[in-house]
Amino acid sequence: MKKNVRMADIAEKLGTSTVTVSNALAGRPGVGDHLRQKILATAREMEYTPRVHTTPGGKTGTGVIAVLVSGRFSLENTFYSQLYRSFSMACSQKGFSTTLTVLSREEEREARLPKAAGEAEADGLLMLGQMDARFLRAAAGGEKPCLLLDFYGEELDLPCVLSDNQTGGYRLTRHLLQKGCCQIGFVGSILATTSIMDRYLGCCKALLSAGISPRPEWLLPDRDENGNLIPLSLPEKLPQAFVCSCDEVAGTLIQALQQRGLRVPRDIRIAGYDDYRFARLCTPPLTSYRVDIDGMAGRAASLLIRRIRGKPVAAGQTVVPGALVIRDSTGE
Repeated sequence: MKKNVRMADIAEKLGTSTVTVSNALAGRPGVGDHLRQKILATAREMEYTPRVHTTPGGKTGTGVIAVLVSGRFSLENTFYSQLYRSFSMACSQKGFSTTLTVLSREEEREARLPKAAGEAEADGLLMLGQMDARFLRAAAGGEKPCLLLDFYGEELDLPCVLSDNQTGGYRLTRHLLQKGCCQIGFVGSILATTSIMDRYLGCCKALLSAGISPRPEWLLPDRDENGNLIPLSLPEKLPQAFVCSCDEVAGTLIQALQQRGLRVPRDIRIAGYDDYRFARLCTPPLTSYRVDIDGMAGRAASLLIRRIRGKPVAAGQTVVPGALVIRDSTGE
């Protein structure tokens, strides 16, 4: 039986991305003439046959999913860069390509959907990372199937795929309690994202279960109202340990503590979250909670494509488990 040639196969042969192949075959801008002709020639040579995608109404679709990400995260954040890459690859394996649009703050506040989200451009929308509620309501109010990845909207009846943030915060805090720490703070602006809030709630659950009340002076903000990271302001009296909203913030905290002459973990223990690249490069290496990026991306792709094809998908949270990873920052 002859193998069905995919856009991913063409991309692999030419050493380019599936998105580039998709754009070239669809005649979309952003691909140089030389590369476009090379892709078209290779597609003919490999006898590539485009798949026909149908939307719930039986109309022929584009086979494209528009990924929208807030400019406050964008792809300078290596975690979101990897999450987008994994989602794009998962979609490619199912015959779909992706486009990426970084939203400006004005687009979010004014609830302006970008051209890439238009009916003629994409079959479905993936919102990656926290977004303004006004923009989410506008996107959810359209006819295009939507899914949220790495956050949820409290007032929106939409499916979303998440890391098990509360469990992660709980397990990190329990680990520190087992190390003998009874004074534990949290670094993270808890109103900034649903993920940070849930990680904090997990931390509080572990403390309260141990008969310890969370101390408000040890809840340190790490970003401003626009989601930009800010310098950390350390209290005069420090706890024995901190759980941080992410690994990058944990690294910043370690530097601030070292400037005060403190050593990690000898003087204070630190735990991060995500376990993506930065945790292993930090000095000392970070104890963290590993997010299953490929698992989240694959589940998001499956659910959204199911919605695009008109099949039922329940609204609410799909939680993908992670794993506690113990390293030097919390001691032996």
